[in-house]
Amino acid sequence: MFEAAGYRVALAVSPVGPALPDGPVPAGVERRRSRLTDVLRPAGFDDAGVADELSRITDVRSQLAAYEAALVVRLAELRPDHLDVSSGRPGAAADGWVSGQAFPGISEFFVDELAAVLNCSRRYAQDLASTSLVLRRQLPATWAALADGRLDWPRARALADVLGWQSPAVAVEVIAECEAELLPRAMGLTVGRLKATATRVLLRRDATATDRRRSEAERAADVRAHPTADGMGELVGEMPLPLAMACRDAVDRYARMAKADGDERPIGQLRAGVLADLILRPWDTSRPPVTADLTVLAPLPTLRDGVEGGTEPADVCGEPITAGHLREVLTQLDAVCPGGLQAPTGGSLQIALIDRGTGALRATVSRPELQRLARRDGDTVVLDRPAAVRRYTPTPAQRRFIERRDRICRHPGCGRSTAWTDADHVVPYANGGDTDCANLCCLCRRHHRLKTHAPHWQYRMTADGVLTVTTPSGVTRVTRPPGTQLPEHPELTAVEVPRPRQHAVPEDPPPF
Repeated sequence: MFEAAGYRVALAVSPVGPALPDGPVPAGVERRRSRLTDVLRPAGFDDAGVADELSRITDVRSQLAAYEAALVVRLAELRPDHLDVSSGRPGAAADGWVSGQAFPGISEFFVDELAAVLNCSRRYAQDLASTSLVLRRQLPATWAALADGRLDWPRARALADVLGWQSPAVAVEVIAECEAELLPRAMGLTVGRLKATATRVLLRRDATATDRRRSEAERAADVRAHPTADGMGELVGEMPLPLAMACRDAVDRYARMAKADGDERPIGQLRAGVLADLILRPWDTSRPPVTADLTVLAPLPTLRDGVEGGTEPADVCGEPITAGHLREVLTQLDAVCPGGLQAPTGGSLQIALIDRGTGALRATVSRPELQRLARRDGDTVVLDRPAAVRRYTPTPAQRRFIERRDRICRHPGCGRSTAWTDADHVVPYANGGDTDCANLCCLCRRHHRLKTHAPHWQYRMTADGVLTVTTPSGVTRVTRPPGTQLPEHPELTAVEVPRPRQHAVPEDPPPF
């Protein structure tokens, strides 16, 4: 290893035989791409060498982050908004229902494409797009420091969070002055301290900036739920700080009252229970009833009580839980009885029959229907998916089938419940697509609009519901109904240039 002209060069020498030919490799040989650890072996470094390499990795990460930001902005430039459906026309975004920040001059579907390209969630893509646009367009000196390795990504993102998207409310000159003051000392501060310092610097130059930012932040308030572990989940509500503190204090006080009354459960468990009661309000009959859709996937033996109960894990709303936990949940919902499963009080029960070998949905049926079929002694009972119909609107049976098959919006990376989705014809009905479960899938309204109005997106689906989505940039993502196995050679039912349909206009128009 030597240094010359400011560069350090590492040279690894090893004996090389003839290149492996295409086809089968010799026994004990693995064909794969080279790894950095094959060339730069960590075992060869002492402690100073390890520290030196780790600092170099941080430097490379900064350069890659700057390069990624530049690529994200370039993709945004290639997706102008002039092809979007203008406000007031059928298919335009409805005010108050679009989540995330809108980027002026950029297509509203740009973030969806970025999420598909990166194979990430839309929220992550939204945050990355926002930071990238701020760094390239509003904080060029910060981006340059990142590209040169003088600033790391967490601190660059912190500056973008505080200083970005301020103009035209804050003069460009003011933002540039703040950036110039903060950059020289940014690496000497923790990320949290840098954000606080940046806020103070901005307030000194524009005292009303915080009020404008708070007003914008309040518009972005939302509630999200995330699975954690062991059958647990996290409910996160982002709201103005005084309101959040008041909610937390009220929950804590009610929980302490329960503790003082003799409840022996841990205080944290009591707080969680109080929060659920305050939101669900089971005692309040003055409001219209609100129901939740709970999807349970479990082998039949798992649903049995007592020693006969199975031990195979179950799946609730897409997350695995133990068989014992499932039986406990069903008991709490009053959904089990001596005769088996029953509809919860005030609710309904729909049973889905799934092929154990492939995981594909075979049929949906209600408990009364299943009981009637079971009484038909000696008759052969065939349960299958609903038949196709010669009309635009799917039948209730078709809607139930695809909701149970898909469970969520089928666009890659989207997790919206099927309760808030449209039954979309993958091949449009007007272009020859049948109203058949093999040509229907669940798409949330946003991604239904994207499929219909955003140019150059391609959607294809197999008869078993395996959906292939290709972005305008040529990236392909495949989603399949939860639990099913992806076929090795799927037969795609969609066509790139569908033929026009020669029948009358459907009796019910599309949603836009």
